[in-house]
Amino acid sequence: MEPRPELPLPQLHAFAVLAEELHFGRAAARLGIAQPPLSQQIRRLEEKVGHPLFRREPGGVTLTPAGRELLPAARRVLADLADGLAAARAVGSGEAGRLRIGFSASLALTVLPGLLRTFRGRHPGVRLDVREMTSAPQLAALRDRGIDVGLLREPPADEPGLRFRTVCSEPFVAVLPAGHPLAAERAIRLGQLAQEPFVLLPREEGPQLYDRITGLCTDAGFTPRIGQHAVEWQTVCALVGAGLGVSLAPAGIRRIRLRGVAFRRLDPGTARTLVAAAWRADDRSPLVHHLLAIVGPDGS
Repeated sequence: MEPRPELPLPQLHAFAVLAEELHFGRAAARLGIAQPPLSQQIRRLEEKVGHPLFRREPGGVTLTPAGRELLPAARRVLADLADGLAAARAVGSGEAGRLRIGFSASLALTVLPGLLRTFRGRHPGVRLDVREMTSAPQLAALRDRGIDVGLLREPPADEPGLRFRTVCSEPFVAVLPAGHPLAAERAIRLGQLAQEPFVLLPREEGPQLYDRITGLCTDAGFTPRIGQHAVEWQTVCALVGAGLGVSLAPAGIRRIRLRGVAFRRLDPGTARTLVAAAWRADDRSPLVHHLLAIVGPDGS
């Protein structure tokens, strides 16, 4: 394989400008240099090609056949470089590129749409790659650099290499079969569910959320009896509607409209679940920090 010739960009630029002006004086003025340096650039390029690129004539120059052959390639190189520099600047400033976001499914019912709309409005040149994932897979994907930002519930207290920022909090609600006696109440106490089987997400999919829910039950004086597991909240609600148990869910889950399911406030309404953004502590990507700027300061 023949080695590629080394063609300094200033020589190609000088060649392309002279090919357009066909006059050394005008080309030198356009390049902002004197004529002797321009002549030297052209001469060095001709030495690399091995043939004259211009025919010197009174009052200007004309392209030789070799020069006409080289000109389209020189223009492509210069245009590609200009495009590459513009793209690099856009990515470097966070106005282009790809941002990979993991999100817990329930957030599609609450904070996610508004967050994505705001981001797209501010940074329309950025491509968003949005992936539905439960909390534990999000944390693993962040560590493995499979996603750039996670939006999850109940962030862990300490996760080496990751940082978290609270997006919001929302209350828990009881999820009941519509025919359940407690569905006739406007609000219930959690202790009233002590004898009921529960439908919950598997702990391995979201350990912190699972522990938060079971911890609330413990605080209410009972250990929940887990009758069924389901990975998606819609499935949890469907199983509750089928009479297989009750559940506790973030209040946004009420937007899932399923027949046979009732959502009731908890009394007192102090039990809340945190939603957080997660990212790698060493990530300096402007795209990540643009998203965090929309999320706002911790606790906003």
